[in-house]
Amino acid sequence: MTPLEADIRRIIAVDGPMSVAAFMALCLGHPLHGYYTTRDPFGRGGDFTTAPEVSQMFGELIGLWAAALWQAMGTPARLALVELGPGRGTLMADALRAARAVPAFRPALRVHLVETSPALQRFQQERLAGLDLPIAWCRDVAELPDRPLIVIANEFFDALPVHQAVKAAGGWHERMIGLGRDGALAFALHPDPIPGFEAIAPGGLAGAPAGSLYEWRSGEVVADLARRVARNGGAALAIDYGHVDSAVGETLQAVRRHAFADPLATPGEVDLTAHVDFAALARTAARAGARVHGPIPQGEFLRRLGIEARAAALKAAATPALAADIDAALARLAGAGRDAMGELFKAVAVADPKLGAVAGFDS
Repeated sequence: MTPLEADIRRIIAVDGPMSVAAFMALCLGHPLHGYYTTRDPFGRGGDFTTAPEVSQMFGELIGLWAAALWQAMGTPARLALVELGPGRGTLMADALRAARAVPAFRPALRVHLVETSPALQRFQQERLAGLDLPIAWCRDVAELPDRPLIVIANEFFDALPVHQAVKAAGGWHERMIGLGRDGALAFALHPDPIPGFEAIAPGGLAGAPAGSLYEWRSGEVVADLARRVARNGGAALAIDYGHVDSAVGETLQAVRRHAFADPLATPGEVDLTAHVDFAALARTAARAGARVHGPIPQGEFLRRLGIEARAAALKAAATPALAADIDAALARLAGAGRDAMGELFKAVAVADPKLGAVAGFDS
């Protein structure tokens, strides 16, 4: 039994079963035993690999995208460049290096990293040390300054806690986590239907058969970002895996050492994620006053930004072995198929309506 499981069992013993969202929040963010607060999960030696760790090309293109967006914003003299969940700092380091191609961009920047993990913040500080730029860390989007901003969120929203509901004869019941007959953590349903659930759920759920499962997240972070860009100017770019339309089906998953695991077996020691509902994200952002661009597949987004030309330029000065690695990275980031990110991952921009076109999304 992990230390966090012992804590969760004590909570259940006192308060009764907890929601899937509450369980996920504890597993990932517990201050002493949470997955992200206690380790570096990235890369071959960790549990999963994100796009910035696959190749420098990813972060470089995001940096150039941000510089182009700043120009479209009218080159404000002060800009908050924000990354949500910055991992090891790899994406930001690559982005800022590439952004030197637009010399006037860097002097306008104030970098803000939204990070809740002390362990990962140390990696970020080491990776970004020596940059001649002001960098600040905060734990929540609400702490960001009220000024024009460009936000980057790569594989951030999939790790936000997800609620689950199951349709039964009497309505939709929230899925909970309690203790089974054998004493192990187990899924169960709240005895009472969720009040008014069908009135607030997407219309397509009305005809869902009994036993259907639906997942949803709080829209607080999306709404906050949308209000900020609509008020102050700028955009937020989210890249994540998920589905374009709201639909039933379970996507909650656990990953450990690059393989799927039981999400209830070892709380605090496995990564928990669920697919992003991009339709719900777009609805929330639009209601908060932003204009939504996309979603489009990650591969299409990166090709529009010029990843193929960047790969060719890198290969021109590479050894044959390194050129093969660049080709493999290009296929992983922009290609189709089960082992590639190009189709499963989507890109969406939540932007100031006054911006008009946004690079990578609009012709």
